[in-house]
Amino acid sequence: MKSLLLTLAVAPLFLAAPARAQWQDVSYTFKSGWNAVYLHGDASYTTPATLFASYPEVTEVWRWNPNPTQVQFTDSPQIPSAGTPEWSTWKRDGSVTSLSKMVGQSAYLVKCSSASPSARAIRQRAMPPSATWVRSGANLLGFPSFGTGASSPTFSSYFATFPAAVAANTKVYKYVGGELGAGNPMQVFSTGTERVDRNQAYWFQSAVVGNFYAPLELSPSNSNGLDFGRTGSTVIVRLRNRTAATVTLSITPTASAAAPSGQTAITGSVPLTRVNADGTSTALTVGSAITQVVGPQGTVDVTFGINRGGMSGTNTYYASLLRFTDSGNLFDVNLPVSASPASLAGLWVGDAQVSAVTSKVAGSPGATTPRSFPLRFILHVDAAGTARLLSQVFMGTLASAGNPVGLCTKEAGLKQDAKDSARRMSVVHLPLDTVTSTGSGSVAPGSTLVRTVSVPYNDPTNPFVHTYHPDHDNLDARPDGTRTVLGAGVESHGITRQCSFQFSAAPPADATSLGWGSTVIGGTYTEVLTGLHKETITVSGAFTLRRASEEGAITIN
Repeated sequence: MKSLLLTLAVAPLFLAAPARAQWQDVSYTFKSGWNAVYLHGDASYTTPATLFASYPEVTEVWRWNPNPTQVQFTDSPQIPSAGTPEWSTWKRDGSVTSLSKMVGQSAYLVKCSSASPSARAIRQRAMPPSATWVRSGANLLGFPSFGTGASSPTFSSYFATFPAAVAANTKVYKYVGGELGAGNPMQVFSTGTERVDRNQAYWFQSAVVGNFYAPLELSPSNSNGLDFGRTGSTVIVRLRNRTAATVTLSITPTASAAAPSGQTAITGSVPLTRVNADGTSTALTVGSAITQVVGPQGTVDVTFGINRGGMSGTNTYYASLLRFTDSGNLFDVNLPVSASPASLAGLWVGDAQVSAVTSKVAGSPGATTPRSFPLRFILHVDAAGTARLLSQVFMGTLASAGNPVGLCTKEAGLKQDAKDSARRMSVVHLPLDTVTSTGSGSVAPGSTLVRTVSVPYNDPTNPFVHTYHPDHDNLDARPDGTRTVLGAGVESHGITRQCSFQFSAAPPADATSLGWGSTVIGGTYTEVLTGLHKETITVSGAFTLRRASEEGAITIN
């Protein structure tokens, strides 16, 4: 119990920072007297006093804290009592303030002074559904049922797959307004006609343990919902049908409400995709539903991806909701969806597949090659956005002060006794120790990066140079055995390579979209060579680079 109280006391310290969340407004109808409501979402971004500042009729709020050692009630639910660990309380007059935040997936008693019912909206951060049934204690719970009032399912149909909750030897109570007493809360006697209101909380005198919250269960692979962060590519949502009937689910992307004051502003909805079985992706549109059939007592995994080309900015935040409803109108769940544009700073490694070369032969039929030729490239983008084309890079413990793990361009930059754990990547078609930022453009979707590489006439990577051929070693061999070093243009020529990387916001048709724009970038590669022929030669093809490190700093040594 002491640990529970400590958790409740410390929690506000962590909740004080601005939340990056997906928001929705939920309307509750409060009657005069005591009401029981359930928050499927989280409203801990502010205090109850602020939440109900414009609703003066709300005079008290009590949160139920499940307690495994709480004595089970027999004739009626426990009447709230201030100072007990089962309840945290806020009163408008300030006499009790043990409840400082209204957290999500929790039940609350709300006391109102108004004489007539009134609907009040509470803005909440969407949360994945959950419920915990405590065998040795009373359970005050709410459920993500479909609709409210006459449109919602009956208790018997909703709990058909969890019958212990409404069995003949159990009792269920609901609050109907008015003072606490024999008539409030009121026992539910007919589970066949009584309907489950998603916004209400109910007392269950059920000696059961479980995590049932709906006849159909959603289990995202990320506990925060569909949280793609800066670099995430996919999130899997497992759909479990507990019923004995085939169910068709409707899955609808929904826009988020605006963030409350002081919280992270939302730039727009997350550009979601559905990843198909063949690896292709289908774009999802806000407001347009897709369907998924789940067989009786079956389980289906649905994979969702993200089109990062549909987001912009570097410090922006995208958030929305993904609504799940079923063909039987039993449940209605909104999963939170969030993502931020990825910073492209870091180390990128990949290949350009050269598939076209301009021919200088008269009558040549075209530039297309019989098959593509791979050219490996290493590209580093620092935190300021400067892109460098590298011929080699080392990843490991650095020799610099503090011995951080990072990147350097020469082996000398590594810590001497830690080289066995370091990695080296290199490009054989560029001059050794090439580090060039000469050129224009930047690494960004829709942009073109141009970097120029000079290959000296005597460099080992120059195609005119051959160490063992006397006509291509840049040496003038004389009969007397002496050798004179020749200058440029005699046996070999200096070459200039202008390398252009045109980045595409969307992947090519024959490539997967998973991770595109965050862990994978690419587009069209074009290179113009001068000095290799009396005329310039142009080669081109598609290129793909994969993120090898998010480290934006690099030691140029």
